[in-house]
Amino acid sequence: MYKNVYVNEWVEQMAKMTQPDSIVWIDGSEEERERLTKQAVSTGEMMELNREKLPGCLYHRTAENDVARVEHLTFICTSRKEDAGPTNNWMEKSAAYAKLGTLFAGCMKGRTMYVIPYIMGPAFSEFSKVGIEITDSIYVVLNMRIMTRMGKVAMDMLGDSPNFVKGLHSKGELDPEKRFICHFPEDNAIWSIGSGYGGNVLLGKKCFALRIASWLGRKEGWMAEHMLILGVEDPSGKIQYVSAAFPSACGKTNLAMLIPPEKYREKGYKVWTVGDDIAWMRIGADGRLWACNPENGFFGVAPGTNEKSNPNALHTCLRDTIFTNVCYNAKENTIWWEGLDNNPPTPEDGAINWKGEPWDYRKYDKADKINTSGAHPNSRFTASAKNCPCLSAEFDSLKGVPVTAIIFGGRRAKTAPLVYQSFNWQHGTFVGSIMASETTAAAAGAVGVVRRDPMAMRPFVGYNMGDYFAHWLEMGKKIPHAPKIFNVNWFRTDDEGNFIWPGFGDNMRVLLWILARCEDKVGAVETAIGYVPKAEDINIEGLDGVTIDTIKNLLSVDVASWKEDCKNIREFYGVIGDHMPKELYEELDALEKRLG
Repeated sequence: MYKNVYVNEWVEQMAKMTQPDSIVWIDGSEEERERLTKQAVSTGEMMELNREKLPGCLYHRTAENDVARVEHLTFICTSRKEDAGPTNNWMEKSAAYAKLGTLFAGCMKGRTMYVIPYIMGPAFSEFSKVGIEITDSIYVVLNMRIMTRMGKVAMDMLGDSPNFVKGLHSKGELDPEKRFICHFPEDNAIWSIGSGYGGNVLLGKKCFALRIASWLGRKEGWMAEHMLILGVEDPSGKIQYVSAAFPSACGKTNLAMLIPPEKYREKGYKVWTVGDDIAWMRIGADGRLWACNPENGFFGVAPGTNEKSNPNALHTCLRDTIFTNVCYNAKENTIWWEGLDNNPPTPEDGAINWKGEPWDYRKYDKADKINTSGAHPNSRFTASAKNCPCLSAEFDSLKGVPVTAIIFGGRRAKTAPLVYQSFNWQHGTFVGSIMASETTAAAAGAVGVVRRDPMAMRPFVGYNMGDYFAHWLEMGKKIPHAPKIFNVNWFRTDDEGNFIWPGFGDNMRVLLWILARCEDKVGAVETAIGYVPKAEDINIEGLDGVTIDTIKNLLSVDVASWKEDCKNIREFYGVIGDHMPKELYEELDALEKRLG
């Protein structure tokens, strides 16, 4: 089908090991999509939904034991353990190939092998990289079609080059005991077996775009980050771009698709989405940091997405979308999930839960969501970015967008203020390295336990976390006009545990202060942790129940909490061990000194 000898040789080797009945080379055409969709529907692997209400949409259920990323079965496989570092699961490279080789042997007998050439990033951009994923899952093919630029265009970009990421996937037996997601950064390879769930099998996503790409970025002098990218347009038409990293459940997609408050919309402010999950960043010819979203779609969490929380995300997935593990309404041939609206399908509607069982919404128990909800809490929609109402005109730009500010954030009840700015890039790297979220009442175990998630990359760095921090510090020295670095916390609570800041669209007010700081248009107060806004510089016009005193409270620095936090940070740095850069220990010492 394609002429690249390196690709053909590799596919031949993999076919020899997995022994499929037939091989289909994916070309990315519309005719191919229709053919594969028909095939998936005829076997029952997918269901076509109501054409009038959800045109082009499909429904899929994964196995009950296969509904999320499996961090404990995800490995970085290198020759030396220290290259993977203490925050990753490590398997010695040759041992991993041997172990998985036995599972892959003959695993595609009776199945079709699909060969998917794809590009992460816009075609023919210097940002972009080519991958080939081999899979025995039609579900994977149809999802990769949405999430990447795939087919002939990828092979055209690759040409005769041997430089592609080799991804091998098989559903295998869908047995958790025989499930592994292994990354071989030294070989530009990913092997995934035993899963059919998106995060483990759409190998372009976290596997390539973060774990392998972070390794490549360090080697080649760029950055692969778990960050959204958005543009803020002011009434004069000027657009400035920010990238932001948040751990899960901290409102990342909501911020990426933010709708400004009505007062701001009336004045002409707009927000444009470049990406909701991953940013690849390079130094441009002008000395600024430029970012591109390597993905072509959104793999979003469905529950909680609604007309109020994220109308843009909701409207994005109303057509040509694949829904996975949501609730099914047999009467209407539509889908539903918790938090969509107050009209769940009833038993009379033929409501079917994510497991494929008849479902009664009246038996829902918040304490046992997995077994009593209609949609799995991690159910997903795979939707094309092109359907997003607020998609940036720069989405396909070959040169990316210039980044004015980098924002870190977490979920902290008391410690972090609403927003603060780092003193410089090195201090900003420190701020990213200490990022954390506290467990909420909804999570299993104790409330308020701090989980460190540096730069929201803890599960996604493809090498030693200490070396990753060193790469950040190194990049700071190389970027002539580096973005300014900030930290935000939308989740500060009062003594009753209620959130003080309204969040959602009102986060625009904080973004505007951040952008004003980047242009030196507004002052700040120097504190032990960084520069904090003057309360009067956060615009609260039109905010019910929020006064200047509320803002002063949100911006206050709780010295006792920070001193306690420093102990926890020191412990975490200790886990990283001797790869931890001394500059970050110096920043920690300096913070403790400033806190007195």
